Amino acid sequence: MSQTIHPVDERLPSGQLAALGLQHVLVMYAGAVAVPLIVGRALKLSPEQVAMLISADLFCCGLVTLIQSLGATQWFGIRLPVMMGVTFASVAPMVSMANATPGAAGAQLIFGAIMGAGAISILIAPLISRMLRFFPPVVTGTIIAVIGISLMRIGINWIFGNPFGPTAPSVVNPEHAKWLADAAAAAAAPGATLPAVPKGLALVPSVPNPKYADLTGIGIAALVLVSILVIARYAKGFLSNISVLLGIVIGGAVAAAVGMMNFDKVGKAAWFDVVLPLQFGPPVFDPVLILTMTLVMIVVMIESTGMFLALGEMTGKPVDRAALTRGLRTDGLGTLIGGFFNTFPYTSFSQNVGLVAVTGVRSRFVCVAGGIILVVLGVLPKMAALIESLPTVVLGGAGLVMFGMVAATGIRILSGVDFKNNRFNALVVAISIGIGMIPLIAPNFKQWMPHGLHPLIESGILLASLSAVLLNLFLNGAKEDTDAIKQAAMQAEAH
Repeated sequence: MSQTIHPVDERLPSGQLAALGLQHVLVMYAGAVAVPLIVGRALKLSPEQVAMLISADLFCCGLVTLIQSLGATQWFGIRLPVMMGVTFASVAPMVSMANATPGAAGAQLIFGAIMGAGAISILIAPLISRMLRFFPPVVTGTIIAVIGISLMRIGINWIFGNPFGPTAPSVVNPEHAKWLADAAAAAAAPGATLPAVPKGLALVPSVPNPKYADLTGIGIAALVLVSILVIARYAKGFLSNISVLLGIVIGGAVAAAVGMMNFDKVGKAAWFDVVLPLQFGPPVFDPVLILTMTLVMIVVMIESTGMFLALGEMTGKPVDRAALTRGLRTDGLGTLIGGFFNTFPYTSFSQNVGLVAVTGVRSRFVCVAGGIILVVLGVLPKMAALIESLPTVVLGGAGLVMFGMVAATGIRILSGVDFKNNRFNALVVAISIGIGMIPLIAPNFKQWMPHGLHPLIESGILLASLSAVLLNLFLNGAKEDTDAIKQAAMQAEAH
């Protein structure tokens, strides 16, 4: 190795770059495609539209990774081995928006909020490093734990069935529905003495839905979960790192064997297609939704700050304020690009930062190779159609692991917080998690509040974030401790 070239800037042979880049892609792949699946199905989009979201997501993952690792002008790119992917922190607010306004109209609102938040994030990136004092590990650990707990509901619904729609726990009794239809017809007949059926009268679901908690689906989800555990326990090195992806492959194979998965959409999908912007029409810029997504981005950028500082320590290339600003500005640029190309907010993926520590390979060109692979995958619609064809029960088994690991990351960060000598820290965590659970446990708590506030307060993640920041400020004050934040990031990335 040349003494004049830092290991971060070392260009490895092409074969090694391709293999190591593919490893980074496989480590992040399951997490990268989960978000478009969640949001696309929450928006009630068609399978083809969901597949398009997946292609756009992979394409933008690669594009933003290239900007971050390779660098683009003096304004963007931290030039470290960083893989960029959609942040799970944005899922709960986007699902709330999707539930309130499904279809293309909801997509326009979501992408407008993402683009607005991305533009604001670019502008405020230089200020974020000065906000670190408001986000010590007790705050970031609590927020990430609540993110994981909130996302678990999605994974559980994937396994058993959604609480609304065709897989709801109860359905209307067919006999009752027939009686009401007959009564309405009799009331409408000429000369009928029966009063007309009141407008808006509907029957309440009262009998168990046979599609809910189907034992075959539960069995496949359990197989995926067990497969992941067995591979993680007994496989070594690279195979262990991609246990989630292999578990999904096994579950998909079994689902196809029992007739729960077919490949018709894969056969119809093109081999190659260009990812085009604004596929759902012009974005709609709602100020409240933009504010909601901006708050999410601030939390994401604080988390990225810790990861960048830790990555600087791992690679032996300390991150100064200028480099940190370039990295955070790229988070904002990636989010702006994401909204434009029908996808979502971007951040550095912690599992890939952890992979740098595991492999010891510090070259940023490995992630450049990974970015190129992701761009190529993004223009192969058959790959996206294959992922979209996976039954939700397969994703549910993996979701328990993926979303649970997010919660575990928060717990790992909190394990380094001083609870013994500072009793206030326990109060910050306890109250903030409790407040973050309100929308999860009592989703109708906001019914008498102004509707303009609903997008802000229906996300437990945002409520927990605001609670943790304000409580920590009130109880502990604002003491900047960069070493603690750096240590928390390294703790989060520990395997």
